[in-house]
Amino acid sequence: MGPDAAAGPPEVFEVATPVGVARVTLRRATTVPARAWFVASHGAGGGIEARDLAALAAVLPARGMHVALVEQPWRVAGRRLAPAPKTLDAGWLPVLAEIAGRNPQGLPVFGSGRSAGARVACRTAGETGVAGVVALAFPLHPPGRPERSRLAELLGAAVPTLVVQGGRDSFGGPDEFPADGPTVLRVPFADHGFAVPKRAEITQEAALALITAGVGDWLVAASTRE
Repeated sequence: MGPDAAAGPPEVFEVATPVGVARVTLRRATTVPARAWFVASHGAGGGIEARDLAALAAVLPARGMHVALVEQPWRVAGRRLAPAPKTLDAGWLPVLAEIAGRNPQGLPVFGSGRSAGARVACRTAGETGVAGVVALAFPLHPPGRPERSRLAELLGAAVPTLVVQGGRDSFGGPDEFPADGPTVLRVPFADHGFAVPKRAEITQEAALALITAGVGDWLVAASTRE
């Protein structure tokens, strides 16, 4: 699933942070006028090439979203292990400030990320002033340890939140989120990386299409309310 050909190559720029240099790959909206910004970071075990982030970056510009994928300083520096949560937050906040400076129209900005990146977006939502959060594969608890819930972190975002969760996610399945909590988009048969087995009743392509359509619909509705 490649990017819209009309969009051209992405813009890439760096942002200095207290914990090193972050790198942003920006794909501009291909519709006029643009609706919003979608700013997303990766998890602790991979980069912005993750299948869900790549799919969203390919599809959302045609729905009016500027899509900024953020590589945390530890990834840019070539380290293999993610640092502590406070360090991740410190690597994210200046990026959102930079995005604000590149947003003279005052379009709504939505924070996002997958796994550890989703936690960052939730923890910093109040400080960054985002209009909402899209939490991709939110790690509700460590695998097999439901008693170590991170639900308070998710609810602490205190802004409209969409959780996109695989049906087989070992870090917490869709049914583990409270019914009166954030909106949950279920991705059947998908694991924490949104991979689906070859014999599943849904193809990998269909799973990604479900994610991009669901996130796109939610963002359009949320940005319209803004």
